[in-house]
Amino acid sequence: MQTASSLNPKRSLVRYVRLSVPLLAVILAAMQLVTYSTINPPTTAEVPVSPEVRILLRRACYDCHSNETVWPWYSRVAPMSWLLHSDVTEGRHAMNFSEWTSDPAKRRKLEEKIGKEVESGDMPLWFYLPLHAAARLSANDKQAILDWAKASLQRIDEKDHNSEEERQEFR
Repeated sequence: MQTASSLNPKRSLVRYVRLSVPLLAVILAAMQLVTYSTINPPTTAEVPVSPEVRILLRRACYDCHSNETVWPWYSRVAPMSWLLHSDVTEGRHAMNFSEWTSDPAKRRKLEEKIGKEVESGDMPLWFYLPLHAAARLSANDKQAILDWAKASLQRIDEKDHNSEEERQEFR
Protein backbone atom coordinates (compact mmCIF):
# COMPACT_ATOMS: atom_id res chain seq x y z
CA MET A 1 0.00 0.00 0.00
CA GLN A 2 1.33 3.42 -0.94
CA THR A 3 1.58 6.10 1.67
CA ALA A 4 0.87 9.78 1.17
CA SER A 5 4.60 10.58 1.32
CA SER A 6 5.45 8.17 -1.51
CA LEU A 7 2.88 9.85 -3.75
CA ASN A 8 4.11 13.37 -3.05
CA PRO A 9 6.00 14.59 -6.15
CA LYS A 10 8.02 17.14 -4.14
CA ARG A 11 9.42 14.45 -1.90
CA SER A 12 10.28 12.27 -4.90
CA LEU A 13 12.17 15.15 -6.49
CA VAL A 14 14.06 15.90 -3.28
CA ARG A 15 15.01 12.24 -2.94
CA TYR A 16 16.15 12.15 -6.62
CA VAL A 17 18.29 15.28 -6.13
CA ARG A 18 19.77 13.91 -2.89
CA LEU A 19 20.90 10.80 -4.73
CA SER A 20 21.94 12.50 -7.99
CA VAL A 21 24.11 15.34 -6.67
CA PRO A 22 26.64 13.12 -4.85
CA LEU A 23 26.76 10.75 -7.82
CA LEU A 24 27.39 13.65 -10.20
CA ALA A 25 30.11 15.00 -7.89
CA VAL A 26 31.86 11.61 -7.89
CA ILE A 27 31.66 11.40 -11.69
CA LEU A 28 33.08 14.93 -12.11
CA ALA A 29 35.86 14.17 -9.61
CA ALA A 30 36.72 10.96 -11.47
CA MET A 31 36.82 12.88 -14.77
CA GLN A 32 39.65 15.01 -13.35
CA LEU A 33 41.87 11.92 -13.33
CA VAL A 34 42.03 11.98 -17.16
CA THR A 35 44.42 14.84 -17.89
CA TYR A 36 46.35 16.19 -20.86
CA SER A 37 49.64 18.03 -20.83
CA THR A 38 49.52 21.77 -21.33
CA ILE A 39 53.25 22.02 -21.99
CA ASN A 40 53.83 23.52 -25.41
CA PRO A 41 56.36 21.90 -27.75
CA PRO A 42 59.29 24.06 -28.89
CA THR A 43 59.05 26.38 -31.87
CA THR A 44 61.06 25.03 -34.79
CA ALA A 45 60.40 27.62 -37.51
CA GLU A 46 58.46 30.87 -37.31
CA VAL A 47 56.17 32.04 -40.07
CA PRO A 48 57.91 34.89 -41.94
CA VAL A 49 55.62 37.90 -41.46
CA SER A 50 55.91 41.57 -40.62
CA PRO A 51 55.70 42.55 -36.94
CA GLU A 52 52.21 43.99 -37.53
CA VAL A 53 50.85 40.77 -39.04
CA ARG A 54 52.61 38.68 -36.37
CA ILE A 55 50.70 40.64 -33.70
CA LEU A 56 47.41 39.86 -35.47
CA LEU A 57 48.26 36.17 -35.89
CA ARG A 58 49.33 35.87 -32.24
CA ARG A 59 46.13 37.54 -31.09
CA ALA A 60 43.69 35.62 -33.29
CA CYS A 61 45.38 32.37 -34.32
CA TYR A 62 48.27 31.28 -32.11
CA ASP A 63 46.24 29.71 -29.28
CA CYS A 64 45.13 26.91 -31.62
CA HIS A 65 47.63 27.10 -34.48
CA SER A 66 51.03 27.35 -32.79
CA ASN A 67 53.23 25.87 -30.10
CA GLU A 68 52.66 29.04 -28.07
CA THR A 69 49.18 28.24 -26.80
CA VAL A 70 48.12 30.21 -23.75
CA TRP A 71 46.25 27.63 -21.71
CA PRO A 72 43.45 29.24 -19.62
CA TRP A 73 42.55 27.99 -16.16
CA TYR A 74 39.65 25.93 -17.49
CA SER A 75 42.07 23.95 -19.66
CA ARG A 76 42.87 22.04 -16.47
CA VAL A 77 39.26 21.12 -15.66
CA ALA A 78 37.57 18.16 -17.36
CA PRO A 79 35.59 17.96 -19.55
CA MET A 80 36.66 21.40 -20.90
CA SER A 81 40.29 20.27 -20.85
CA TRP A 82 39.42 17.44 -23.21
CA LEU A 83 37.68 19.77 -25.65
CA LEU A 84 40.52 22.32 -25.60
CA HIS A 85 43.18 19.65 -26.04
CA SER A 86 41.29 18.23 -28.99
CA ASP A 87 40.79 21.66 -30.60
CA VAL A 88 44.46 22.66 -30.19
CA THR A 89 45.73 19.30 -31.44
CA GLU A 90 43.47 19.54 -34.49
CA GLY A 91 44.43 23.18 -35.08
CA ARG A 92 48.16 22.48 -34.86
CA HIS A 93 47.78 19.55 -37.23
CA ALA A 94 45.93 21.67 -39.79
CA MET A 95 48.39 24.58 -39.56
CA ASN A 96 51.15 25.38 -37.11
CA PHE A 97 52.76 28.83 -37.18
CA SER A 98 55.54 27.52 -34.91
CA GLU A 99 56.55 24.77 -37.34
CA TRP A 100 56.35 26.74 -40.57
CA THR A 101 57.53 24.93 -43.64
CA SER A 102 60.08 26.15 -46.16
CA ASP A 103 58.60 23.90 -48.87
CA PRO A 104 57.00 26.30 -51.38
CA ALA A 105 54.21 23.89 -52.35
CA LYS A 106 53.16 23.35 -48.73
CA ARG A 107 53.48 27.07 -47.96
CA ARG A 108 51.30 27.85 -50.95
CA LYS A 109 48.53 25.57 -49.65
CA LEU A 110 48.75 26.99 -46.13
CA GLU A 111 48.78 30.61 -47.24
CA GLU A 112 45.88 30.05 -49.63
CA LYS A 113 43.98 28.42 -46.77
CA ILE A 114 44.73 31.35 -44.47
CA GLY A 115 43.40 33.76 -47.08
CA LYS A 116 40.21 31.79 -47.62
CA GLU A 117 39.51 31.22 -43.91
CA VAL A 118 40.14 34.83 -42.90
CA GLU A 119 38.30 36.33 -45.86
CA SER A 120 35.23 34.15 -45.30
CA GLY A 121 35.22 34.84 -41.55
CA ASP A 122 35.51 31.12 -40.75
CA MET A 123 38.56 31.83 -38.61
CA PRO A 124 38.80 32.46 -35.76
CA LEU A 125 36.04 30.02 -34.95
CA TRP A 126 32.77 31.54 -33.72
CA PHE A 127 32.80 29.62 -30.43
CA TYR A 128 36.32 30.83 -29.60
CA LEU A 129 35.42 34.52 -29.77
CA PRO A 130 33.07 34.94 -26.77
CA LEU A 131 35.87 34.05 -24.31
CA HIS A 132 38.63 35.66 -26.42
CA ALA A 133 37.22 38.97 -27.63
CA ALA A 134 40.71 40.22 -28.57
CA ALA A 135 40.86 37.50 -31.23
CA ARG A 136 38.08 39.17 -33.21
CA LEU A 137 39.52 40.54 -36.46
CA SER A 138 38.42 43.93 -37.75
CA ALA A 139 38.10 44.58 -41.48
CA ASN A 140 41.55 46.25 -41.40
CA ASP A 141 43.04 43.28 -39.53
CA LYS A 142 41.63 40.87 -42.09
CA GLN A 143 42.95 43.01 -44.94
CA ALA A 144 46.45 43.10 -43.44
CA ILE A 145 46.51 39.29 -43.19
CA LEU A 146 45.10 38.93 -46.70
CA ASP A 147 47.70 41.38 -48.08
CA TRP A 148 50.49 39.38 -46.42
CA ALA A 149 49.15 36.08 -47.76
CA LYS A 150 48.81 37.46 -51.30
CA ALA A 151 52.29 39.00 -51.24
CA SER A 152 53.79 35.78 -49.92
CA LEU A 153 52.03 33.75 -52.61
CA GLN A 154 53.34 36.16 -55.22
CA ARG A 155 56.92 35.69 -53.93
CA ILE A 156 56.48 31.92 -54.13
CA ASP A 157 55.23 32.26 -57.72
CA GLU A 158 58.21 34.47 -58.64
CA LYS A 159 60.67 31.98 -57.15
CA ASP A 160 58.96 29.12 -58.95
CA HIS A 161 59.09 31.07 -62.21
CA ASN A 162 62.79 31.93 -61.72
CA SER A 163 63.61 28.32 -60.84
CA GLU A 164 61.82 27.12 -63.97
CA GLU A 165 63.80 29.58 -66.12
CA GLU A 166 67.07 28.39 -64.55
CA ARG A 167 66.16 24.79 -65.29
CA GLN A 168 65.40 25.71 -68.89
CA GLU A 169 68.84 27.35 -69.24
CA PHE A 170 70.70 24.23 -68.08
CA ARG A 171 68.97 21.87 -70.49
